[in-house]
Amino acid sequence: QVQLVESGGGLVQAGGSLRLSCAASGSTFSINDMGWYRQAPGKQRELVAGISSGGRTNYADSVKDRFTISRDNAKSTAYLQMNSLKPKDTAVYYCYADRLGEVRLWGQGTQVTVSS
Repeated sequence: QVQLVESGGGLVQAGGSLRLSCAASGSTFSINDMGWYRQAPGKQRELVAGISSGGRTNYADSVKDRFTISRDNAKSTAYLQMNSLKPKDTAVYYCYADRLGEVRLWGQGTQVTVSS
């Protein structure tokens, strides 16, 4: 079994920064892609950023040049560095992990609130 534990959310002023972490435990050797989605009140969950086991990244257009995703495979942990935060970035952020032939795993979610 694999579990994901998120940390790093919180309240920040516009223009500030936060770093989210997503630590996987258990049979982590099976993990391929990792990343984050976010969901704001009344809106659908949307992809924020993803990273493959080889380090290939993809980002939502709305966060390009502000957010950076990375991972430490030795620690089975992914990171999302969020800079120049805007009020519209306010949402619950959910990390995910994909394993070949298995159902996508989700973290518990962490609240990010950006005040204007």
